[in-house]
Amino acid sequence: MIEFGAAVKREFLLESGVAFLNHGSFGAAPSAVLEAAERWRQRMEANPDLFLREILPGELREAAAELARFVRARPDDVVFVDNATAGVNAVLRALEFRARDEILATTHTYGAVRQAIRYVCDRTGAKLVEAQITLPVADAGILFSAVADRLSERTRLAVLDHVSSPTGLIFPVAELAALARARGAHVLIDGAHGPGQLELDVPALGADWYVGNCHKWLFAPRSCAFLWCREDSKRELHPLAISHHYGEGFTAEFDWTGTRDFSAWLAVVDALRFFDRLGAARVRAYNHDLVVTAASRIAEAWQTPLDAPAAMHGSMIALRLPPRLQAYGPPTRDTAGRLQSALLAEHRVAVAVMALGDALWARISGQIYNTPEDYEKLLSI
Repeated sequence: MIEFGAAVKREFLLESGVAFLNHGSFGAAPSAVLEAAERWRQRMEANPDLFLREILPGELREAAAELARFVRARPDDVVFVDNATAGVNAVLRALEFRARDEILATTHTYGAVRQAIRYVCDRTGAKLVEAQITLPVADAGILFSAVADRLSERTRLAVLDHVSSPTGLIFPVAELAALARARGAHVLIDGAHGPGQLELDVPALGADWYVGNCHKWLFAPRSCAFLWCREDSKRELHPLAISHHYGEGFTAEFDWTGTRDFSAWLAVVDALRFFDRLGAARVRAYNHDLVVTAASRIAEAWQTPLDAPAAMHGSMIALRLPPRLQAYGPPTRDTAGRLQSALLAEHRVAVAVMALGDALWARISGQIYNTPEDYEKLLSI
């Protein structure tokens, strides 16, 4: 059995001396998976014509099938995209919105997704409606009510976070999806942080579309994500780059949008094997216990609140920064970015800093290569 903590860190290329508490932003792939991706690239370069024309189509579908099995979906309902944001954009661009239509999100919706919604609204006259999420949150019922209260007869699409990017809060997406669809709205779940962090049965969530990253919590190389689609929602859905297979069906269109490096998608099979070798339940339990214990200890020392109870999180949690760090500047995206850079440069701590409401918050992640000592570096700042 692979030992977690300092021992397993040798499986990664992470720089020594840095406390990596921000796995949630960009992930980290183990050497074994990166080497698998490199083998795919070498195979492609040895004979590009043979590989891209004859070998790739079958191998890509097999990789998608392996991923589909992991999320309990049908292979024909799963396609690869570069990242969750790309999948969200594909869905948003496929729907026809009119003036007075509403797209429902929350104040914790990922910034890039919010901008994509704004773009569609600017072009169509639709309106972005945001459910207010105020920290700290006492229980999941508050999240449900905040979103449910903003659903209206004009809601055309509800964009729901499975795991909130700024905080790691797990939203009750199955219940919200059922409510939204009962009221006539389509549902898109942004599961950027779902695969690997949560046990997934994507079709059972009841959404029309689900997007998820594999390069965050599933150990795949970067630029590896998927888009799942209900059978009855496929017809109008197309990739952002329309290419040779337009009109030939969901998988055909998304599998080939033009010449590219497919190695990250193909190597997802090796990421799944690595994850399985570690033990999925064991990984999730280690990450959760490590991060919520560390967050509680830091919050007690700083005398600041956590964003919500530990049970509402998987492998990420947020805590309000203490007054000495709040003094870095007003709670804006710019201040958060400058403080995050300073913490890495001056203290060798990689941690996400978020401007939420009237304060700056730290979102900390727990991954198998982390140890309690990593979090002590943040506590001591």
